[in-house]
Amino acid sequence: MTDTTSVPPTAPPPDQAQVIPLASRMEKARPPRVLAIANQKGGVGKTTTAINLGTALAAIGEQVLIVDLDPQGNASTGLGIDRRSRRFSTYDVLIGSATLRDAVLPTAVPRLSIASSTLDLSGLELELGQARDRAFRLRGAFGPLNSGRPSDFTYVLVDCPPSLNLLTVNAMAAANAILVPLQCEFFALEGLSQLIKTVEQVKETLNPELTIHGIVLTMHDARNNLSNQVVADVREFMGRKVYDTVIPRNVRVSEAPSYGKPVLVYDLKCVGSEAYLRLATEIIQREKELRAG
Repeated sequence: MTDTTSVPPTAPPPDQAQVIPLASRMEKARPPRVLAIANQKGGVGKTTTAINLGTALAAIGEQVLIVDLDPQGNASTGLGIDRRSRRFSTYDVLIGSATLRDAVLPTAVPRLSIASSTLDLSGLELELGQARDRAFRLRGAFGPLNSGRPSDFTYVLVDCPPSLNLLTVNAMAAANAILVPLQCEFFALEGLSQLIKTVEQVKETLNPELTIHGIVLTMHDARNNLSNQVVADVREFMGRKVYDTVIPRNVRVSEAPSYGKPVLVYDLKCVGSEAYLRLATEIIQREKELRAG
């Protein structure tokens, strides 16, 4: 006699069609990867990278949240988020008057959301003063996203301000890894050295798991000998930490934010859009290698 006590009579046999959704649910249960996009130098392409990398990741099927930590709010504006619609901002999240989910707004890009910022962020350092948890406010806000249960997001990209202040430290304390945009210009390596020192300090004192995910070279002009020399120098200095993808200087990338659109929406076929799609694919591949290792 066949023992059927462990399986209800109406239960279908566990075939391949049932195993695949189970694997998919297990995949979704993994907490989102948090990447802080940071460089203390201004004008290197942090916000442009946050907007367009986020769009590219969403385009290949990831659920992406951009967290705007720059008081200027350029990532929010560049994604077409009107200031009047920012009922809650990352400032409200960091002072504890709103949850992160309160501040999340959908964008016109499918699978891409943003937690917008306002100018109030510029006074956060003074406002928090000597609060003991001042460096961990963002990590605390990410708690529900990292609780191990299924999350709405697979990637969180934090757009940091162009300085090594409390906002950037919060991003580093909350992140799994740092993504560094580096403009192909003369002082690139000098700024990179300072950033690496800061990452090491945060790793020693606030976030032992923090790593540099990679360095993306931006605003590259192949006709310019200096640009090519910077690429060679950074690759020699940082080795495999430098992504293969290089973001070219492209007028369509520069124009897109004024229309409140990522360049992939503004002009999908331009060289800038193609570069960000390659970068997204490379990041996904590097993530697979990190998990396998």
